[in-house]
Amino acid sequence: MPKSWPEKFAHPPKPSVSMLGKAYAGHGEGDQMLIPTPAVVAAYVETIPKGESRTVPQMREDLAAAHRADFTCPLTAGIFLRVAAELAWEQHQNGKPLSKITPFWRVVDLKSPMAKKLACGVDFIVQQRQREGIA
Repeated sequence: MPKSWPEKFAHPPKPSVSMLGKAYAGHGEGDQMLIPTPAVVAAYVETIPKGESRTVPQMREDLAAAHRADFTCPLTAGIFLRVAAELAWEQHQNGKPLSKITPFWRVVDLKSPMAKKLACGVDFIVQQRQREGIA
């Protein structure tokens, strides 16, 4: 049986910073790479003020700086953003108000493959961005 969104959100429990042993994602051997957690990604998204947005690359830069790393793993950052978004959507579907869930629409790019995969659908993201005045 597949893991639920809350179970996926709980793992890994702590972020880690690792030194690269070989080049990866445009970074060289010896660079420090942050592997965040879904909770770290969600916490970052929750700091974005209403009416503002951030790109995924900006989120990765900000997270790396906050954890004293050279960069954030692009693969796990995207996966964990999706986990945080799906959990937030599930919470909303279960009655939690929008003001109490992670506002993932402030980061998810409408043109990204992720936007099309999310259970909420692209229209929900468009509506929330319009409601907040995000272009």
